[in-house]
Amino acid sequence: MKAFRILGRNIRDSFKSVFRNFSLSLASISCITITLIVVAVSIVLSLNVNNFTKIIEKDVTIVAFLDVDITEKEREEVYDQILALDNVEMNNIEYRDKMDISDEMMESSEIFDNIMSEWTREESPIQDTYQIKVTDINLINKTAKEIKEIENVDIVKYGEGMVEQLVSIFDIIRKATVAVVIALILVTAFLITNTIKITIMSRKREIEIMRLVGASNINIKIPFIFEGLILGMFGAIIPIGITMYGYTALYDHFGGQLFTQFIQLIEPNPFIYYISILLLAIGMIVGMFGSSRAVRKYLKI
Repeated sequence: MKAFRILGRNIRDSFKSVFRNFSLSLASISCITITLIVVAVSIVLSLNVNNFTKIIEKDVTIVAFLDVDITEKEREEVYDQILALDNVEMNNIEYRDKMDISDEMMESSEIFDNIMSEWTREESPIQDTYQIKVTDINLINKTAKEIKEIENVDIVKYGEGMVEQLVSIFDIIRKATVAVVIALILVTAFLITNTIKITIMSRKREIEIMRLVGASNINIKIPFIFEGLILGMFGAIIPIGITMYGYTALYDHFGGQLFTQFIQLIEPNPFIYYISILLLAIGMIVGMFGSSRAVRKYLKI
């Protein structure tokens, strides 16, 4: 019970201190708010880029064109050899018969229909295919080469060159946004440390009195840590509001996608709540960390 009373008193004193030094507290809160808004944008961008990449990886398909005169037994042998590859799973292999492909082509165009409608299976130059989705897109080139070496596989296509370039670009963007988020958090901690340092320096006499009456270093330090936590909590309110309402409005405006169906935005629920909790945690932790550093560095506690 005594520990709870001490904790409650420290929290109460921290709130009083925030409002007693309102101008300096406002400067700290404004610093946290502005930085967390940029952090929120960076996090949302980073997670959506990661989502784009997963969608592209999921839809990238290797198409293996089989020999025109392949027999059913040879086709099954090709299937078994593809399935034996490390980067391929059973559910990610789809067989497409040449006649099914012909039917789809004829349905899509009257020209194709006029040309292909009289073709028999033996006359059709179209090839049966296996459409394969890989487990690891970074190994797609290696897997495509392995499939090409299988007997009775004629041609292998997967958009080579473009796929690797897209994955590389998205990977760079993802790493860059993560780096920006980390850098912004460090900048926030630095700014809060310096802002709270000014507050602490203006209260040196108060701290000296606390020492004279026998307050321990930890008793002097804890209220400042709680003060940083409160500043971080207040500073996160506006960024959370912008994230929740801003992202929802953006999602609704664009219908959940940007430019193309392949660039799908993450659905707001529960995404915005996870981001909000993360922003609140960042604000509070960085506020506590900044206060702790300021006390330790500048007051030598």
